[in-house]
Amino acid sequence: MKQKTLGLIHTSAIHVPGFAQLCKEKIPGVKLFNIVDDSLVSGIAAAGSLTPTIARRVAGYLESAELAGADYIMVTCSSIGPAVEAGAKLIGVPVVRVDQPMADKAVAIGGKIGVVATLRTTLEPTADLISRRAAMAGKKIELTSKLCEGAFEALMSGDAATHDAKVAAALKELSQSVDVIVLAQASMARVVDTLKPEDKRVPILASPGIAVDYLATVL
Repeated sequence: MKQKTLGLIHTSAIHVPGFAQLCKEKIPGVKLFNIVDDSLVSGIAAAGSLTPTIARRVAGYLESAELAGADYIMVTCSSIGPAVEAGAKLIGVPVVRVDQPMADKAVAIGGKIGVVATLRTTLEPTADLISRRAAMAGKKIELTSKLCEGAFEALMSGDAATHDAKVAAALKELSQSVDVIVLAQASMARVVDTLKPEDKRVPILASPGIAVDYLATVL
């Protein structure tokens, strides 16, 4: 049997080692390569939204991954999710957003879903995806979105403690009123491990592990 090849497209090099380790653990027989462009998210932040130019660039990376021999492609950034879905229609191999398996799991768990993000440009695409996946599943949900104001800026300036404190506060607050919490950015996952058991009243989902578990079922 021919060895399968997975192409990963990232908007930050910081994600490469983590996904490499997850893939090594969960899909060890799959060949892996990465495409990284950290100007995509900064471009979205500068424009305030995903632009047609950035969407075309994302489509170009999907095509490049296909031409490089990928049997399957996963894009690890939620902010460019809509562009990923549009570009996927133009190429000949399957493409998945990193947050789609997580959204499906959240919809399966409960009707009241909380979404936490440190960037508005990530919060809105994630909430939209969950709503659409719920509709496809024929399930009615109640969605509560929470933006951690200032957390992303703190992290970028090197103040991880402030970032973590803001995210932790949002998780504690949301856990009082929802059935499950979705982390719109994988960078927040480490905060979950710092919470006390009484503050983790509901499942808190992060996309990387769930996404690679999904890839294991299709690859």
